[in-house]
Amino acid sequence: MANRVPFDEALLSGVGTPREADLLDSSPRSRVWRVRLAGPETVIVKQIADGGDAGADADTRFAREVAGLRLAGRAAAPAVAPAVLAVDPSSRLMVLEHVDDLGRTDDWMPGYAEALARLHALTGPADAEALPRFSGPTSADAESFLALAKALDVPVPSEVPGELGGLLERLDPAAHHALLHGDPCPGNDLRTAQGVRFVDFERASLGNGLVELAYFRIGFPTCWCAMSVTGAPLAEVEDVYRATWRNLTGRDVPGDLADACAGWLIQGDALVERAHRGTADQLARVPAEDFTWGYVSARERLVHRLGVVAGLTRDHDHLHALGRLCFALAGRLLERWPRLRPLPPHDTRPWY
Repeated sequence: MANRVPFDEALLSGVGTPREADLLDSSPRSRVWRVRLAGPETVIVKQIADGGDAGADADTRFAREVAGLRLAGRAAAPAVAPAVLAVDPSSRLMVLEHVDDLGRTDDWMPGYAEALARLHALTGPADAEALPRFSGPTSADAESFLALAKALDVPVPSEVPGELGGLLERLDPAAHHALLHGDPCPGNDLRTAQGVRFVDFERASLGNGLVELAYFRIGFPTCWCAMSVTGAPLAEVEDVYRATWRNLTGRDVPGDLADACAGWLIQGDALVERAHRGTADQLARVPAEDFTWGYVSARERLVHRLGVVAGLTRDHDHLHALGRLCFALAGRLLERWPRLRPLPPHDTRPWY
């Protein structure tokens, strides 16, 4: 039965007996219940399912989520994630603190950026074995991006292949140990009276926090609800993130935001939902078809990302030629498909 929570004897004795259970909306990757126990306490129960992710099996996703949540649990008040109360690895089941979500708030991004920086600052070199390294773009992604330019008849400046090679080297996460959420999207954030808490850590990893700070500029690349953040709101959230990181660590955020945005640009898998990642060369599909994820199409996502990277690299020491190529590619896409829409603004984010 959908509302029957699969507690074993150990969970029944350690956590309590479920009295009422409501099955909540979730992705195909999991089943989630809100459970009222035989006392006054309410908890969230999450069970990792077998389907919905071609890139990681269920056992791997369970282990990553539990590890990520436990690392996130180091945060001093206010918390940045629900506490892990109990786990049953044999059933890939975790019992989590229930967190009341306040729902819609008009100015949601500053609190989100602060919580993201606090999450990233929780780990360091001593945690190097706690989670996998962030998986960023590869040489195959760079080759696919260059092939896209060729397919659209856009000349590639001779410096670009070398710039992309240097980009991949600079994006190597080995020197960085920030606790990355892996999918910090609207819907994976809960707004509480004490601040934002993140949920769904199935893709948690260690790397450079800039790859998630870049979400604001690059349009939330792993999210169905792609959005555009510009002007004063963008400057504010980036300032909040950097100031929070500096206050917690005593140093500036390492790395280059332009590099992080360019990394998201060349990853074709960032054009499709998780179940389809790793199944095809997604950039190679763009000249022939415009496929939709959520309410935004692949070409619309791509035009936004090209414009962001072109703007960030006008005077960049290492990506200047790539910026020229991005400008030309964006123009070609809009020339061929003039009805492409800009991404929706951040104040239209979905509320659940």
